[in-house]
Amino acid sequence: MQTGISTASLFPRLNTEDALEKIKSLGADCAEIFFSTFYEYRPEFAKSLAERVQGLKINSVHANSCNFEPNFFNPSHRVKGDGYYWLDQIGRSARLLGCGNYTFHGFNRINGRANDDFDAFAAGLNEICDFASDYSLKICLENVRWSLYDRPGVFSQLKSRTPALGAVFDIKQARMSGYPYQAYIKDMSGAIQYAHLSDVDEMGRTCLPGTGIYDFNDIISRLVGEGFDGALLIEVYADNYADFGDIARSVEFIKEVAYKLK
Repeated sequence: MQTGISTASLFPRLNTEDALEKIKSLGADCAEIFFSTFYEYRPEFAKSLAERVQGLKINSVHANSCNFEPNFFNPSHRVKGDGYYWLDQIGRSARLLGCGNYTFHGFNRINGRANDDFDAFAAGLNEICDFASDYSLKICLENVRWSLYDRPGVFSQLKSRTPALGAVFDIKQARMSGYPYQAYIKDMSGAIQYAHLSDVDEMGRTCLPGTGIYDFNDIISRLVGEGFDGALLIEVYADNYADFGDIARSVEFIKEVAYKLK
């Protein structure tokens, strides 16, 4: 297992390129790049990052999913084409950065769960996975309370129909969904590529791992028990910590827990 940081944790304190420089100094083994604008999706931007990321493994890329991911499930070929245009840009960027994973949300659950058509969802996901494979990019579906994977059971339904699909476990989103994180980990068994980690304090506020009430020995041991050996990525919001030194200490905390569980 590796321990890393998502650039989302430093946004908007630092621009993406500066966030990567900072992450290298905080003791992380790897990073997830959260592309926050259309400008950043472009391969030209990735080329400008190449020198800055030397010595830092880029585990995954994450787009501002609401920009275009719902387009993939639209019946209009023109609307769907816009989605694939941006996935092409991001795929080229990921390849330039030596990155093999894409964090995927899909469409928003505006209409709730009444229209759960897993065959139709999987048909769309299979097309997306096939397209991404041309860039050696794996589509990894993240549990997100307002999106496609909004509750335990969804991933296993989709995975049975979409063999190439990977999973991203997000502890914060599990908490916000109201379902136990244990159920999500079990649902993703054998397919978890990496995890987004945060903590929560006694007031229910998100905080850095190691500064709240979560039992990370339990969380990480459960991940390992389901075949996980990927990146443990710290993903919090900019107002969840005081300074970057706090993140460095959280990195060390996660590394220590993971080391003891080897």
